[in-house]
Amino acid sequence: MKKRLLTFTLAAVMILSLLTACTANDSKETTAKPDSNQTEETPSPEKSQNKELVDVTLNEVAHSIFYAPMYAAIENGYFESEGINLDLVCGFGVM
Repeated sequence: MKKRLLTFTLAAVMILSLLTACTANDSKETTAKPDSNQTEETPSPEKSQNKELVDVTLNEVAHSIFYAPMYAAIENGYFESEGINLDLVCGFGVM
């Protein structure tokens, strides 16, 4: 009987932790203007500050189609928008 109760309790805790982990996190705060019904969005402090780019060197094993999502992210500027200056080098396998 104790085993069933422990199993049920652990299963409930795991399910609840999964449900709380899957909630949306909105980084924008909304504030209501005092004299109107409209809300004004204020950007989060992270996005309002000018980020200095961090230099990162990434060594890929071989130039391959498997890295296509990363190549697309580099070309579309996703790394720069997150504050990363990415230097991609090809290591040509393991020595």
